[in-house]
Amino acid sequence: MKVLLCTLNAKYIHTNIAIRLLYDLNKDYPGLEWKEFSIKEDLGKMSEFCSSFDIVAFSCYIWNIQQTLALAKEIKTKKPHTQILLGGPEVSYEFNEIIESEYIDFIISGEGEIPFSTFLGCYPEFDCVPSLIYKKGKDIIQNPSGPNFDLENYRQTNIYGHDHAETLQNRILYIETSRGCPYKCEFCLASLDNKVRYLPMEHIKENLLWMMQKGKVIKFLDRTFNVKKAFTLEIFEFILENYRPQNVFQFEITADIVHPDIIQFIKERVPKGLFRFEIGIQTIHQKANLEVQRKQNFLKTKSIILQLRDYVEMHLDLIVGLPLDHFEDICYSINEVFALHPPELQLGFLKLLKGTPLRDKEEHGFVFSQSPPYSLIESKYLSKSELHQFELLEQVLEIYWNKARAKNCLLYIETQTTISPFLLSLGQFFSGRFSFLDAKLEDIYQIFYDYLSLHFDNPLAKELLIIDYYLHHKIRPKPWQNIEYTTERINMTKEKGQRTINLLLRFDFLYWREHQVILEKPFLLQITYTQEQIILNETMMISSSN
Repeated sequence: MKVLLCTLNAKYIHTNIAIRLLYDLNKDYPGLEWKEFSIKEDLGKMSEFCSSFDIVAFSCYIWNIQQTLALAKEIKTKKPHTQILLGGPEVSYEFNEIIESEYIDFIISGEGEIPFSTFLGCYPEFDCVPSLIYKKGKDIIQNPSGPNFDLENYRQTNIYGHDHAETLQNRILYIETSRGCPYKCEFCLASLDNKVRYLPMEHIKENLLWMMQKGKVIKFLDRTFNVKKAFTLEIFEFILENYRPQNVFQFEITADIVHPDIIQFIKERVPKGLFRFEIGIQTIHQKANLEVQRKQNFLKTKSIILQLRDYVEMHLDLIVGLPLDHFEDICYSINEVFALHPPELQLGFLKLLKGTPLRDKEEHGFVFSQSPPYSLIESKYLSKSELHQFELLEQVLEIYWNKARAKNCLLYIETQTTISPFLLSLGQFFSGRFSFLDAKLEDIYQIFYDYLSLHFDNPLAKELLIIDYYLHHKIRPKPWQNIEYTTERINMTKEKGQRTINLLLRFDFLYWREHQVILEKPFLLQITYTQEQIILNETMMISSSN
């Protein structure tokens, strides 16, 4: 019997460890193979490949379930006798509608290691397979769940050992060192498993070493990586002993429990740029946190971020739409978290995921999409109009801050006004001029400049935006076409293969960049583009009258 473990990744650069782990555990089963696609690949070509198998087992998530179901239908159309097995978080809860489909034969809910191995061993008998949902005549049968998989069984297994090494170099490689989460946030599926179980350290280190040697970006899937200080420091120490210069490691951490010893270790030992921390702040409104059983001390979180931000790249997350979080509360959270100046501030929107406790709490008046990713539409606390305003804010935050296109300008604007109403207004202005998807880079800067001219007429903000425009390019861009920046203000030269732009400014930019303080005196800023880097030089202009 030919069996295929398969998934559809959101992008080619992603990798799926679920099918790799299941394959490695069952690699001695005759006829078992594994294959990854991406959600944008041709349905016909994917179904042609899959329909050559007797059973196709898909790993399902909110980002691929619709494409997976369409692929299952296509496979069944080409080869009706091919059986379709689904597993993963998206089909582990509220699965009745999916299993009733004529194109789906089996579902495994929850952890898949024991059920999948048993399924292969017992086929075509199914009553012995734990956590299996299947059809028997007109009836839907749901087998009792079994025990959790003993993670010690992963000792001496290699997640990526069955990949061609050269295919891993430019992809994100994922690893889990633990399962479960000690917290009970009601919007998160991790809240359903509060017992943290660790994989064998031997397995973790052997796989990490392989991934460091074959890949670049390594992302840890642990919900709270830093629960145990000793474990965290042992992994960090191993990384420092074995990493290559191109490696980057990303961890999801809870900032307010970071131990002082970990802080000291990072400051003294970890090279800048080697670690990235993803920190889910979500909201700083304490009533909203408590309403979803979330524990967070924002003052401690803020302190840790400020201590580590010069040593570790930070990715901070907020969620729009949590219960008791009104429009003004969300704006306040945005202001406070933006003030930490993370390289990336992700503004996400509440998703009422299948299986999460929050999905069933009718008292909040949640209206949400019934299709993945189950995004919030409105609630008792946030209207459709207010939610849309934050969607526009998220777009301009992504375009100008997260993509580093106008960071100097926004940092200055933050010193002059409250940032959330500014971004809300800019989002409205942008959407009235251009589609976010269709705007070209020149449009993006021109829209911002036009907005400043109409609604924030500050010459220093405009000059900083122009500087951001020139610094965003690795080679000399087109001259800024604006009446206030004629050739009298901008002088371009080309010497020895270098391209230089001279900007006459009202302030000392290099001092601003170092101290975030404006010194208003005329300065000439010289931006030189070479093949290797951008070089900045600055000269204070002396008035001829003096």
